[in-house]
Amino acid sequence: MFKLSEIKDLIKLVDQTSVQELEIESEGTRLLIRKPGKTESVIVSPAPVQQAYPAYVPQPQQQPAAASPSPSAAVPSAGQAAEADAGLHKIVSPMVGTFYESPSPGAAPFVSVGDKVNEKTVVCIVEAMKLMNEIEAEVKGTIVEVLVENGQLVEYGQPLFLVRPE
Repeated sequence: MFKLSEIKDLIKLVDQTSVQELEIESEGTRLLIRKPGKTESVIVSPAPVQQAYPAYVPQPQQQPAAASPSPSAAVPSAGQAAEADAGLHKIVSPMVGTFYESPSPGAAPFVSVGDKVNEKTVVCIVEAMKLMNEIEAEVKGTIVEVLVENGQLVEYGQPLFLVRPE
């Protein structure tokens, strides 16, 4: 069971950050703090949560339709795209927060497509609750794709980069 003082502290933390929703389960009790606009709502229920963080499901990006596709242009099928991504390593966000590609506004990005990285190379920052968390590549290889935009909110487990391992 959550103590009132703990709930008040959590509300203050959520209010001071860009986090819009916080959900915690402890000893079979679920706590949900949601910030719609400037007000908080608190829900405490004994119902267990089946999954603390929803699985990130990437949405297919819409490609603009070509006016007249040339007969020689090969359009990869979904199977071919999956084959091409099969050997790639995904660097995922270890937390909910805001993605930053560089150490400060106006600075060059930590990494770009084509850059070589190793296990300890910092690839981005994810800001959560006013803390800047440096995210490392975890693998030696080459950055193939950056999957998120600078300043974008990211979810726990959301892929941030694709890396071709060496």
